[in-house]
Amino acid sequence: MADNQKPKKNQSQERISAGARPVDSHPESSLSPQERPDDQRPLEVDLMAEAGRETGVATAVDAASGALTDAEEAEKKMAYYEASQWQLMRRRFRKHKMAFWMFHVLLVLYIICLNCEFFSPYNYEQIHADSVYQPPQVLRFGSTGGTLPGFYVHPFKMEQHPVTLDQRYYVDYERRVPIKLFSRGFSYNLFGFIPTNLHFFGTSDTRPVLTEGSNGSGLEVSFSRTKPASADESPSAESPAEATESTIETAGDVLRYIQVDNVDLFASSVKRNDVLRVFYQAEDGRESLQRDFRIRGVVNNHVAELQDTPGDVPPEGARFEIHRPERAFLLGTDGLGRDMLSRLVTGGRISLLLGITGVLLSFFLGISFGGISGYYGGWIDMGIQRMAEILQSIPKIPIWLALGAAIPRGWSPVQVYFGMTLILACMGWTGLCRVVRGKLLSLREEDYARAALLAGATERRVIFMHLIPNFTSHIIASLTLAIPGMIMAETSLSFLGLGLRPPIVSWGVLLQQANSVAVVKQQPWLLLPAVMVIIAVLSFNFIGEGLRDAADPYSS
Repeated sequence: MADNQKPKKNQSQERISAGARPVDSHPESSLSPQERPDDQRPLEVDLMAEAGRETGVATAVDAASGALTDAEEAEKKMAYYEASQWQLMRRRFRKHKMAFWMFHVLLVLYIICLNCEFFSPYNYEQIHADSVYQPPQVLRFGSTGGTLPGFYVHPFKMEQHPVTLDQRYYVDYERRVPIKLFSRGFSYNLFGFIPTNLHFFGTSDTRPVLTEGSNGSGLEVSFSRTKPASADESPSAESPAEATESTIETAGDVLRYIQVDNVDLFASSVKRNDVLRVFYQAEDGRESLQRDFRIRGVVNNHVAELQDTPGDVPPEGARFEIHRPERAFLLGTDGLGRDMLSRLVTGGRISLLLGITGVLLSFFLGISFGGISGYYGGWIDMGIQRMAEILQSIPKIPIWLALGAAIPRGWSPVQVYFGMTLILACMGWTGLCRVVRGKLLSLREEDYARAALLAGATERRVIFMHLIPNFTSHIIASLTLAIPGMIMAETSLSFLGLGLRPPIVSWGVLLQQANSVAVVKQQPWLLLPAVMVIIAVLSFNFIGEGLRDAADPYSS
């Protein structure tokens, strides 16, 4: 019986036989140094415990932050593994800093150009005859005569150079023209259907040009709806007629002409776009401004034509003055005195939209021809590819010049715009066609494509709904890189006079004024459209690079 009894194993041996790590026979040895009794705790542990009691709060915070960091990392990993393809592409694109910031630059550029009337202080066709080739004015910040400081510019004045005797612009530092945000200007339709005259910035101050007549009294002005009889006569070189009483004709509700009997308008330098201001005396004896009439042009010495101004006629006894609006040309003017800033943003709308429209049309042609060529193969593939190779072998500049010269001179601006879009699209679809064809050659034999055919899907549905969406990201990146080429093509053709033509305003049309070294040397601000083209092209190129990297988010 003693032989049958096996020796009883102690607890340590049982743990060893079970594959566990052996421990000390003393119960206290299995405890951590911090859990042991005080008499068996090492000195180092006591010092660590004392330091821990002094920084107990910091230790708890560190432990909590460490646990939170681990939880955040686990959450990020889970979000990465559960993210869709488009989410991964967006995260990869945000890591491309240059592409990310250039995307915002391009977004601001499109917002400004698509709402060009709101951001234009003047009509892009408005002529300022007294500001021809005026240099840009420097925007400053300081006191403008009001209670709060604001933005202003110093106006220019034309003076004769003492040596060369030519007329030059000089800054008038004694005057300040305030720049007001959300000011009123010319009327337009916001978003194409909201009538308004609100603009992002502008000037509202005027300076007096003519306040009294030649006899020392106030201006004697008469209004009429039809041209006065004296306007049909040739301007007289003799002295003005004697002053007569102010008469007001009230035929109709539109005032078209004014006659100033005691002033020579030509001698007083009254010009187009000057303002006739009407003041009247209120019942309390104070004088206040009633309304303004803008002068469209001077007919002769005493008659001026007004812009069509419906409304009530000024009351009897009103006082009249002619003022000239203060203007601010932040980017200068061209050879006709038109504001370059207004023309620049208006031209940007045409150039940027032409690039987008041309790329979308080439996108349609490239996807269609490439999908048919890659899916069907055979003689269809050979015919489409040979046609694409022929178009690619022709130099672009000569074919653009030939097609641009073929546009009839009698076409309207809208017809010329769509003609240019077709020309650029017909030459830009070949590259995308070859890319789509190569992708479909490798994807058409996949199981899901054959399963779709067996399920009853048409071949067109298989091409455009199952195969092409597999490489949509690559197509988007390719199209983004193609837009700069469209913009450069339009700019080149318009600069050479074979593309868009005035009165259409585009960056290429604006660059026609800077076609000589003398103009570039004396008026360098006329090259600003080229700067805008460079910014737009670089933005699209950087965005295309970022999209091309984001199209494959798993690459290192």
